[in-house]
Amino acid sequence: MAFDGITIAGMVKEFNETIVGGKINKIAQPEPDELLITIKNNKTQYRLLISASASLPLIYFTDRNKTSPLTAPNFCMLLRKHVGNGKITAVTQPDMERAIEFRIEHLNELGDLCFKTLVVEIMGKHSNIIFLNENRMILDSIKHVSCNVSSVREVLPGRDYFLPKTQEKANPLTMTQETFYSMVYTKPTAIAKGIYTSLTGISPCIAEEICFRASVDGSLSPQALSETAREHLFHTFTRVMEDVKNGDFQPNIVYNEKGEPLEYAAIPLTKYTTAEKRDFPSISTVLEQYYAQKDQITRIRQKSADLRRIVQTALERNRKKYDLQTKQMKDTEKMDKYKVYGELINTYGYNLEEGCKSFRALNYYTNEDIVIPLDPMLTAGENAKKYFDKYNKLKRTFEALSQLTLETKSEIDHLESISSALDIALAENDLVQIKEELIESGYIRRKGGSKKVKVTSRPFHYVSSDGYDIYVGKNNYQNDELTFRFASGNDWWFHAKGMPGSHVVVKSRGDELPDSTFEDAARLAAHYSRGRGQEKVEIDYTEKKNVKKPGGGKPGFVVYYTNYSMMIDSDISALKQIE
Repeated sequence: MAFDGITIAGMVKEFNETIVGGKINKIAQPEPDELLITIKNNKTQYRLLISASASLPLIYFTDRNKTSPLTAPNFCMLLRKHVGNGKITAVTQPDMERAIEFRIEHLNELGDLCFKTLVVEIMGKHSNIIFLNENRMILDSIKHVSCNVSSVREVLPGRDYFLPKTQEKANPLTMTQETFYSMVYTKPTAIAKGIYTSLTGISPCIAEEICFRASVDGSLSPQALSETAREHLFHTFTRVMEDVKNGDFQPNIVYNEKGEPLEYAAIPLTKYTTAEKRDFPSISTVLEQYYAQKDQITRIRQKSADLRRIVQTALERNRKKYDLQTKQMKDTEKMDKYKVYGELINTYGYNLEEGCKSFRALNYYTNEDIVIPLDPMLTAGENAKKYFDKYNKLKRTFEALSQLTLETKSEIDHLESISSALDIALAENDLVQIKEELIESGYIRRKGGSKKVKVTSRPFHYVSSDGYDIYVGKNNYQNDELTFRFASGNDWWFHAKGMPGSHVVVKSRGDELPDSTFEDAARLAAHYSRGRGQEKVEIDYTEKKNVKKPGGGKPGFVVYYTNYSMMIDSDISALKQIE
């Protein structure tokens, strides 16, 4: 997830296709280390977000506006003074570095044509936004860097600007085979690391991708490669660089089995062979989607941490209880044996000798001889009573445990379904119903006098490839609402077999649904279940009229006896979601 030189190259191509020739309409500085520049070009308005944040430096187009402070900071005022109505004449990237230069044409106070350069450096904690004059002297920067902070380069008004060369790296766009061999294959490190530590703008992710495309294990040392493998790796690297030179970018995001963004790049990431991948029309869209989803997931996880802890604690407690109950239930399997022992002693024990420790008798249930242990201190009748007492005790235990294990297993299933609902919660209001369910189930105590909160969360809404509406419950309350209040009898109902997951309802409109819609709904049921990420998930489906709610059943729990099944993957990237 590095903002590397190839990502920058993709951004530069996008900027050249959209804002070069455009006029700067507005400059704002909503945060101390962030600019929001509005540009008009070809009757279209573009909003460019530039962040030099040490934790998350970014640059991309966005549709969202941000509130600016009442008094503009000095750096923002300087930009407005010089290039507030300037024209962007060129956008360039110096030598695959993580930097973008915007060349801006404007008129000074005397009406003379002048040029300025705005440099955006995306370099982790060293990121900066620097404003230069015609002679590439620094007029100002969003972050001032003195000699006390950096011994490599001062970033202060009046200093000449240059890109810091803190590492001896080569430009991959002009790399020859001889240079590649001497820089990558001579390093005493893994091949993938040798690539990204030797070449400018190559991230570890892209280095591993190049190795994968060349069928080379990136963790091997260069000495482990044959001459053929070395040559093939260089040619694979060259083809990737040719795509960068030609502007042949394919922005994409890779998602993990939970549907969370895992990695992004401006070129296809083929090394993730089984993960879900989505292509996007521009690198700006990729960056906005990726970081917005990452931020959203992080915030929701933080907000749901207390609920997760409560659910996990209850799950662990119930699982331990269930294991103990199962073990005790297994012990009751001996009860029938004790009953038979008692009956056989009563039948054949009338002539037992006093002090006998065992005796052999014919088991008339199986027609086999068995040896029955005896307590030599007891009479035959007392031994029989002892075995009948054991039988009755185990029988009572069995009857009690039969109900208790069902209740405990039901509680575990219920808690696992709540855990699954927490996994797919995307917004704060999604957590409201989950918390309410935990309160009503007795896991959270309702605060004195507090009432049920108003719920604004709604089920996911998708449209199948054939235009049918498909709804997915986010939690158990929504599952019940969808299945028993929203769906009509001839609508179709889907659920992952034998595992926690969402109820999925297809509104049939009275039609006979096409096969592709059944498959779309089944994929959604697989995706929003514990089986997400598996190669295939078994899905049960039936008409809604066949789904029943058992008396006293927990939220989301249903039964059905007439259904079809199919095996399906959980990739829903082709489905359109309605916000």
